[in-house]
Amino acid sequence: MIIVMQVGASQAQIDGVVGYLREQGVEPIVLPGQDNTAIGVPATLDAGQRVSFEALISTLPGVSKVTQTSHPYKLASREWHRENHIVEVKGVRIGEGFVVMAGPCSVESADQMRAAAKAVKSAGATILRGGAFKPRTSPYAFQGLAAEGLQILKQAGEEFGLVTISEVMSPDMVGLVAEHVDILQIGARSMQNFPLLIEAGKSRKPVFLKRGPSATIDEFLLAAEYVLSQNNPDVILCERGVMPLDRTYVRNTLDLAAVPVLQEHSHLPVIVDPSHGTGVARYVLPMALAALVSGASGVMVEMHPNPKEALSDGSQALTPEAFANLMRELDRLRSAWLVRA
Repeated sequence: MIIVMQVGASQAQIDGVVGYLREQGVEPIVLPGQDNTAIGVPATLDAGQRVSFEALISTLPGVSKVTQTSHPYKLASREWHRENHIVEVKGVRIGEGFVVMAGPCSVESADQMRAAAKAVKSAGATILRGGAFKPRTSPYAFQGLAAEGLQILKQAGEEFGLVTISEVMSPDMVGLVAEHVDILQIGARSMQNFPLLIEAGKSRKPVFLKRGPSATIDEFLLAAEYVLSQNNPDVILCERGVMPLDRTYVRNTLDLAAVPVLQEHSHLPVIVDPSHGTGVARYVLPMALAALVSGASGVMVEMHPNPKEALSDGSQALTPEAFANLMRELDRLRSAWLVRA
């Protein structure tokens, strides 16, 4: 439910509505706007409660109208938060401009991560990725270095002044991962692991949420709602590809149309992952450029000092040289786009 205040409603009138809602056991969310203020009621109300609420609230001083939200998600909706949300981490503003996250799929050694961090920094990117806990299809595949990998990632990030991001796979591991990295990543396989989403939200760390391979837009935003409902506003959405019709050529189908759709319906920043979206290193550059044109807030790219020796996802990882070229091409396109605008 959204309560729209009259243009010019006084602070006393806004406080009166907020006070009334709290007396009814509902914690409202005040949504300041350019012309007027709206007040959101995130609680789920049955039909009878809605009717009585609307009737009573409509009579309060300063209230213009009471409406229902049109989506099953509330806090993730642009109806609740009209302005784009910026997630700021150590001076990096995600949702403003175009950010690049890069690094290997897995943390394999201190030397490997140091080389990766140096390449990320030298190319002009600001966020270092690396998996310490790896969800793999086969139980015999490399599963990551666990706590040791987190420490390596943290040290590499600190040495080169980079924001760090790594995946957390279970609720009981949130605390450990949050101690070592700046952003918690929820992988595509975990998008609907609701206990994990809740614990990640409670951590107060920014949460990077990847879309599941078969998830609808509503399911994706409802997953974000779980994090937001823990009073954690810093959620970053990631489009990383959906199930392909034909896996002969690409790992997934990168759904770039989801970028403007998500931005129309949600205030949360949207990042594109062209590495998982294609699964083929030579396709990453054109899809990264397409992500920029689509209006995305950035990309997450896999880059390995030596992809041929990577313990996971080497086929989609860029070399440091290819990554530096990608950064140059992004800069050229951004400059051309700004001139065109």
